[in-house]
Amino acid sequence: MKLPVIRHIQRNNSIAQIESCVEVLESFSEYNRITDEEMDVIGELITNLCGAVEVHKMIDDGMPERDAANAFAQKVLGSIDR
Repeated sequence: MKLPVIRHIQRNNSIAQIESCVEVLESFSEYNRITDEEMDVIGELITNLCGAVEVHKMIDDGMPERDAANAFAQKVLGSIDR
């Protein structure tokens, strides 16, 4: 998870665009000849894209952009600590 990447994606793309990209990456990840390294990259991309969607939704619900990004980061870090 890279918060600057998530913020960039969120600022420059709609939720629909991001979700379409996730669908393409998920489909690509099902190809049977993907290397572990490629799968790691796809996983990181999907994580950042899904984070951007979550931040987008928080902002749409009225949360300021900075607070939404920080709340998402805390949510992820909190889940890692468990």
